[in-house]
Amino acid sequence: MSEPRIGRVLVASLHQAIADLLPTRLEFYENWLNVSGLREGTIGLAPLSAVLSFLRTEGEAYQLIATRAGELAAGWTVAGMPAYQRRMIRLLPAPLRARAALGVGRRLVNATYPGSRALVRFRRRTAAIDLRGSLFCEVREASVAPLCGFYASAMAHVLELFDFRAAARVTECRAGGAGKACLMLVDVGS
Repeated sequence: MSEPRIGRVLVASLHQAIADLLPTRLEFYENWLNVSGLREGTIGLAPLSAVLSFLRTEGEAYQLIATRAGELAAGWTVAGMPAYQRRMIRLLPAPLRARAALGVGRRLVNATYPGSRALVRFRRRTAAIDLRGSLFCEVREASVAPLCGFYASAMAHVLELFDFRAAARVTECRAGGAGKACLMLVDVGS
């Protein structure tokens, strides 16, 4: 039985965020996020779990790296879409454009890991996102701070790339011992 593979966009965005924000520690993290694994898409769950575990010991840098990685993943996901699809989304009226952008964000979450899912409910100018299977929140001990900032940042940045002002906040994180899912709210402004 083979181990599930981590999506390339997650691994590449984490690697780039570490290179941007902790360049002196990049060589250490490349023990798990190696170039051949990045290129071939063969980074598995165990190496990524090790990277996330070590990143959490970096203190404040963890949140900065998770946020930056989410922004990078969103940017690369939108840039990787066919040009006609991006153009069609941009032509939609604001409420439909917001729903379509949230759909892109949902697909980004689904692409990070086979067990990750985002359930999105959008009403008026607020999106409620129920995040299931976040790899960032797989911890042995409960965390005081939410650990799923990658996904909050990614969702907000996807909306920004489709011309919305967006602010995401995690309201409940599974890493804190609060159930099976992480919950976040994204305020969508025009």
